[in-house]
Amino acid sequence: MERFFLLVLSCLCVSRVTADSLSPPVNVTIKAVKANSAVVTWDIPEGDPVIGFAITQQKKDVRMLRFIQEVNTTTRSCALWDLEEETDYIVHVQSISMSGTSPLSEPLRFRTPKEAETQASKSKDEVTMEEVGQTTQLRAGELIIIVVVLIMWAGVIALFCRQYDIIKDNEPNNNKDKAKNSSECSTPEHPTGGLLRSKFPKNNNNNNRMPSVNIIEV
Repeated sequence: MERFFLLVLSCLCVSRVTADSLSPPVNVTIKAVKANSAVVTWDIPEGDPVIGFAITQQKKDVRMLRFIQEVNTTTRSCALWDLEEETDYIVHVQSISMSGTSPLSEPLRFRTPKEAETQASKSKDEVTMEEVGQTTQLRAGELIIIVVVLIMWAGVIALFCRQYDIIKDNEPNNNKDKAKNSSECSTPEHPTGGLLRSKFPKNNNNNNRMPSVNIIEV
């Protein structure tokens, strides 16, 4: 029985020593600080058997803490949400191993800005996914309009060319009809269409030469 208690005590001691041998995370920094959110990043000393992390978040001069823990992960960052604008926060990060947790990292202090300042400081080059989607939709709509206009213009041009070909094909037939009508209304003596109404025969006698009268109906 005594050996059993000694074995359990030795296991606890080994576990305690292993947990205490974990180094706290280093290079703890804060990024992407906004009025209501921020991102904490850190590094793990080489060789530590880390399987997760734990983060404590606290408002300055407030005793209430928020505890965030995640295991079975190798991530080195965590998002903080539901923050209050223009508020000071203190953050600590711990490493988690199979035997326990590491000591707390050095405290990280930061302050959230105003919502208006966040919007004003947003760069034109930092385009959100929503804005990208809206821009893509607008471009797609513009392309559709351009394609529809081009199709309409192509239809108008095709219709014009067809009407022009029909008119061009009918011109030789009209010219033939005009020429035919003109030939029917003309005579050898009057090709312009005059009709010889009557004609008196000429007298070969020079002495009794009678004037000839031609009545032409135009």
